[in-house]
Amino acid sequence: MELLDPSQKEVLRFAVSCRVLTLGLQVLTRFLGSSTPIMYWFPAHLLQDQEPLLRCVDTAPRKPLEDNSTPGQKAPRNCLMKLLCNWKSCSPVTKCILVYFLTYWLLGLILHCNFLPWT
Repeated sequence: MELLDPSQKEVLRFAVSCRVLTLGLQVLTRFLGSSTPIMYWFPAHLLQDQEPLLRCVDTAPRKPLEDNSTPGQKAPRNCLMKLLCNWKSCSPVTKCILVYFLTYWLLGLILHCNFLPWT
């Protein structure tokens, strides 16, 4: 006596293969993302070479902010915020890199909170 008819076997085979593929991709991207800094060095290298906003470096030495600093004194700005605030003047390479990483971050945030597979 057969427990499953042929259509149920196909559905089960398809579900198992999809799960194995999803699991393999998640583990692979986690390993690559956590153990391979080259994935982050390459976009950083492109940004340093292609983006004029990141090339200008202050020649004056920076003074670290202390707890007793004046209330109106601002902390040094983040490079990412500098690029996002000057979006229109960014190079196309910079825009592509920013869109990729921001989209990856936003999709990961939305999908992970909804218990969907995302790495």
